Amino acid sequence: MPAERLLPTTEAEDLLALTREIARAELAPLAAEYEEAERFPREQFRLLGRSGLLGLPYPEKWGGGELPYEVYLQVLEEIACAWMSVGVGLSVHTMSCYALIEYGTEEQRERWLPEMLGGDLLGAYALSESHAGSDAAALSTRAARDGDDFVVNGAKAWITHGGQADFYTTMVRTSDDGGRGISCLLVDAKTPGLSAAPPERKMGLTGSTTTQMIFEDARVPADRLLGAEGEGLKIALSSLASGRLGIAACAVGLAQAALDEAVAYASGRIQFGKSIIEFQGLEFMLADMAAAVESSRATYLEAARRRDRGLPFSRQASIAKLVATDAAMKVTTDAVQVLGGAGYTRDFPVERYMREAKVPQIFEGTNQIQRMVIARELRRS
Repeated sequence: MPAERLLPTTEAEDLLALTREIARAELAPLAAEYEEAERFPREQFRLLGRSGLLGLPYPEKWGGGELPYEVYLQVLEEIACAWMSVGVGLSVHTMSCYALIEYGTEEQRERWLPEMLGGDLLGAYALSESHAGSDAAALSTRAARDGDDFVVNGAKAWITHGGQADFYTTMVRTSDDGGRGISCLLVDAKTPGLSAAPPERKMGLTGSTTTQMIFEDARVPADRLLGAEGEGLKIALSSLASGRLGIAACAVGLAQAALDEAVAYASGRIQFGKSIIEFQGLEFMLADMAAAVESSRATYLEAARRRDRGLPFSRQASIAKLVATDAAMKVTTDAVQVLGGAGYTRDFPVERYMREAKVPQIFEGTNQIQRMVIARELRRS
């Protein structure tokens, strides 16, 4: 089980207790079934919305929880520990709301945030394209101004919740001025000319739909421009800094689930007259797994506390994402090893955990990109 948490308030402790109850009773029992059936957990996101968990780090005036990022991330970890697809989905939704929170006008916030934070709407984040993944400044989906609208053409790739989301925070090209020519649009899912391609066939997170989103002369009202024209890349990179903390917390939750399963199995499996957890080869492996989980948690919490204090945290967010996702890959792989042949079957969840651990090393910026971000920050210091 996750280590005892040091939360800043009694309210935060109560919230985490509620989250654990929801995760254990409403999420964990369904995870394996939904993942095997590649079924999107839309009702579970509605449940999180009704429980007040879809807007935790954002202001109360628009329906959020106005809680520190430190608390939000621990909630996210608990959810990911029960069901990784839902944890990642919550992280993506939170990131999708960020641009409107930070760069929207007061009128835009009042118009859209209450439904976005209250659980009625689910958001997606549309930055990547098939030829512009790590090189976000190379995106080519174009938005041309036509009267009171932008007419958008192109395709966004690898969109979590693609085809299921109610809105898409979308980066588009509004001029040919390289990275300075990118703008941010808040696109309604019902926009004529917007459609989803068939879902990607993925290794893991199969309950979380991932698609291309196709724009064919899609008319987006100009009042859905967030920030000024040309600010899109800045908005995107700022969103990703916080989003990486969400992925780090999810990765820790996944690693914790794998560790819990490995400890339970090793405690109950008898060989040569004693539990296999008593053999030094396995107990050292489990100790290393526990150390990886605890140290990864400490890393994302420290980055979150810097964010909460208004301090620079981009480097720390990249470190947290790098450390936590690499640790999750190692811990889930070791969990399969602890279970032996049983771990390689679908009778136990660790093989799914191992498959799910791979993509966090890739999305929100690959871990190679995280190393570049960290090194760049070091050069500036």
